Amino acid sequence: MSIEELKEIAKEVRKDIIRMTGLAGSGHPGGSLSSVEILVSLYFKKMKYDPGNPGWEERDRFVLSKGHAAPALYSVLSRVGFFPRDELWKLRKRGAMLQGHPSRVHTPGVEASTGSLGQGLSIANGMAISGKIYGKNYRVYVLLGDGEIEEGQVWEAAMSAHRFKLDNLCAILDNNDLQIDGTVEEIMDPYPLRDKWHAFGWHVIEVNGHEFPEILSALDEAEKVKGKPTMIIAHTVKGKGVSYMEGRKEWHGKAPQGELIERALKDLE
Repeated sequence: MSIEELKEIAKEVRKDIIRMTGLAGSGHPGGSLSSVEILVSLYFKKMKYDPGNPGWEERDRFVLSKGHAAPALYSVLSRVGFFPRDELWKLRKRGAMLQGHPSRVHTPGVEASTGSLGQGLSIANGMAISGKIYGKNYRVYVLLGDGEIEEGQVWEAAMSAHRFKLDNLCAILDNNDLQIDGTVEEIMDPYPLRDKWHAFGWHVIEVNGHEFPEILSALDEAEKVKGKPTMIIAHTVKGKGVSYMEGRKEWHGKAPQGELIERALKDLE
């Protein structure tokens, strides 16, 4: 699949996010929009999986640790065939397959139930350790938020991943600089990110999280690293693609309504 084809998919995924959250009247568009190219790179170019057999033992695993970005994941999972696209328009409805945060019980293709921030890296560690124990060659990917890494459990898991030499684990940080209450520097400054993850024994790569060539190159590099896990710091823009959402914390957990839905869809064209 070409870079231009990936860009077109990313555009359509962003439209899905706007329509889904708009219909639901709730959700988290800002951090969903910032993570689109990362998810598209993984599911359309990098990971091995079988939508017809979600439990295939040799599949690569993906954990959405920043579970509030579920709309982006749901759009991608539907587009690669894990469930019918009609399910997207029932987001957050009572009894629907797709709830506000991912559920492994209810949604084909979801590897872990997430949403309580800070837990995803620990879950991914367990998957990667299991792969090592049983001699499997699958890889484990986990997407974290930069506000999320204020959680102490993340750093315990970071030490553990180094301790167990989890070179089959690749974490990606959606570094959009914003969380629900403001900038990450204002709330609990995580910088310098590269130095911190390097100090915890990780191989660290920094990329523009909206440029497919950079993301794909980093994912390829991560596969070649031996004896340690890899962290890809992806510099992104919250609300990417929608002019009135870009770089605005107000759109962390607020859905567009009425005229703003059409305005967003027009922006994305």
